[in-house]
Amino acid sequence: MSEWITGRNPVFEVLRARRRHIHRLWIAQGVKPQGHLEDILNLARSQQIPVEFVKRSDLDGIDPRNQAVALSTGGYPYSDLETIIAKAQTQSEPVFVLLLDQIQDPQNLGTLLRSAEAFGVHGVIMPPARSASVTPAVVNASSGATEMLLIAQHNIAQAMDRLKEVGGWMIGLEDSPEAQLPDNINLKGGVGLVIGNEGSGLRRLVRDKCDLLMRLPMQGQIDSLNAAVAGSIALYLARQAR
Repeated sequence: MSEWITGRNPVFEVLRARRRHIHRLWIAQGVKPQGHLEDILNLARSQQIPVEFVKRSDLDGIDPRNQAVALSTGGYPYSDLETIIAKAQTQSEPVFVLLLDQIQDPQNLGTLLRSAEAFGVHGVIMPPARSASVTPAVVNASSGATEMLLIAQHNIAQAMDRLKEVGGWMIGLEDSPEAQLPDNINLKGGVGLVIGNEGSGLRRLVRDKCDLLMRLPMQGQIDSLNAAVAGSIALYLARQAR
């Protein structure tokens, strides 16, 4: 399976990560090779990737927001749960994992993955069904952060059980009376931060497997934050505690 990645940051990160099979690089005719585009061309040439200068209309047919570049690649190289655990152990750190329980909006998924990479998670777990997957739209929404992350498709409840075996506390993010404020939760050790679906939240089985529920303090007049914003704030709090 092949797909097109567009946008200068996402294309640059795909090339820099060297995790995918690359077919060819398309650049718009007449564009000046400077900034990130120059970096992209240098990476492509150093990796002996075919470079073609094409009409803008060809790029627009792939994605109107292409930023004058498109990269034809193989599909996203998913990791696995044990590799994520091994990464934490190799770094002699308590596990720090983001678990996404049926996040379905590509923009939300991309935002969460970008935050996860920025705040240093060891990996991300998402279910293999009824969830957004790592598509070109998600790569773009994450600004290419997907390429630097270990992302596994795995049963969420089973992953939670395994992470508990290696010292992880499963903390579900939920705006409910039972949920505790961050100041009352120890985020310093092994943490699996669980984010639920944008509309229905955490599924019952997943919620029941959480050791703790956490809610963010709210002072404004809106009822709640969306999953991507709330999850990003929770990741930051966990990173600061660690």
